Amino acid sequence: MKIFSKEQIYEGDKLTSERQNISSTDLMERAGTQIFNWMHMRMQGAQVPIHVFCGIGNNGGDGLVIARHLITHGYNVKTYIVNCSDKRSKDFLINYDRIKNVTKKWPTLLNCTEDFPEIHQDDIIVDAVFGIGLNRPVDDWVKALFMHFRSTKAFTLAIDIPSGLSTDKIPQDEDAVVWAGYTLSFASPKLVFFLPETAKYTVQWEVLDIGLDQEFLYTTATEVDLIGKHEVLPLYMPRKKFSHKGQFGHALIIGGSYGKIGAVTLASRAVLSAGAGLVSVYIPKCGYHALQASFPEAMVLTDVDEELISKIDFKITPTVIGFGVGVGTNTKTVNAFEAFLKTNKVALVIDADGINILSKKKALLKLLPEATVLTPHPKELERLIGKWKDDFDKLKKVKAFSKKYNAIVVIKGANTITVFEEKLYVNTTGNPGLATAGSGDVLTGIITGLISQGYNPLAASIFGVYLHGKSADIAVEDFGYQSLIASHVIDYLGEAFIDLFKQPEEAQKEEDDSPKA
Repeated sequence: MKIFSKEQIYEGDKLTSERQNISSTDLMERAGTQIFNWMHMRMQGAQVPIHVFCGIGNNGGDGLVIARHLITHGYNVKTYIVNCSDKRSKDFLINYDRIKNVTKKWPTLLNCTEDFPEIHQDDIIVDAVFGIGLNRPVDDWVKALFMHFRSTKAFTLAIDIPSGLSTDKIPQDEDAVVWAGYTLSFASPKLVFFLPETAKYTVQWEVLDIGLDQEFLYTTATEVDLIGKHEVLPLYMPRKKFSHKGQFGHALIIGGSYGKIGAVTLASRAVLSAGAGLVSVYIPKCGYHALQASFPEAMVLTDVDEELISKIDFKITPTVIGFGVGVGTNTKTVNAFEAFLKTNKVALVIDADGINILSKKKALLKLLPEATVLTPHPKELERLIGKWKDDFDKLKKVKAFSKKYNAIVVIKGANTITVFEEKLYVNTTGNPGLATAGSGDVLTGIITGLISQGYNPLAASIFGVYLHGKSADIAVEDFGYQSLIASHVIDYLGEAFIDLFKQPEEAQKEEDDSPKA
């Protein structure tokens, strides 16, 4: 799914009006009707008090359309105009007149805190105050109104975007933003729904099709893509009947140090579970017996040093190398990594202390092969690119870094974002159970394993992040968030692959047939 920018949405509205020969008022009617239909299907006439708060721009016009349809269908509706300016949009005024024609209870004008209505916890608030076009600070009394919404604990439904939230910058004051339980977004979700600092403003979201021009939707290139099953399925490379392990590459995992051989074990297990034909590991001598015993499918090479990586010397010819898990930052290891980079021509995936070494010696970044994959967690990313003032600044810095070094950066988080040059790929799988030791090592292994069997590094990163999260989503059904561990993610990786080909009705049948408590 594409995530359109604010400017692209405006352009889409304009093109739709021109190509479909409809007015902006007609398009507003279509949008408001779609939201009413969404509510009507779920409420089925229930007489829950609904408070519709409308601004005086086009978002407010959408709210008036919703309120009008709710009124004509017999719902218990109260409509309010948040009278925060003298500038009313044309389409708002048209719909203001229309709602007056269907009810004797005209919308209540709100001008200050004394006007705030009584709202109970079991009521519903529809937030249609500001849309994506807000470009000024929220008035103090409007901020107080938004705080009033929160204090009532009533379910809040935001139209297109929670009021006070911008599509391209972080709010300076969280109290000046509506905190929505649900947001119905037009044409596409907004990037701010997925960023750590702004995701909190909507618990859930859904995209509504309001009939924007199809050619515009299909042909417009976006800076941001949202990655789900439909986006990764075309990446999948099927296997032929007479395939053999030699066709799926030989991956090498270099890492480990005394007490951290488990990281290499997890990564190398994930390599094979992701589909690589062969996996070798290069570790300090201390890990030889443990790894051979715990993971017999791996071939083990050892450093001359007992406790750490001091010299990277191997005779095999790997397809791809994953470096950094559990490796530490000892001076010997740093020097060994630098010497290795000066001669290496093989594709790389770098994680953990591999990233920390690059952060300490940034000159090494120039030695990375084209499309090297880096998988930092937030603190590792900060060491790599420096501090950022907010999430948008972080993305700007990562894009600049990616472009400068021709590297793919996987920003790990609740919605992991893969960055390559100017393009962002926002993942939709995963859950809080992944906040556990070793889950990053598993992701490194999955991406390495995908590159090994022929996926290009960008496709491997996008697909790998999706599979990693999907495996955790399946596993969490059996283990819960607290008891999910990194090994489970590997164990359920096969089910994540199988899920790619399940039809919706198959998934629903499995759920219906599952044992009930």
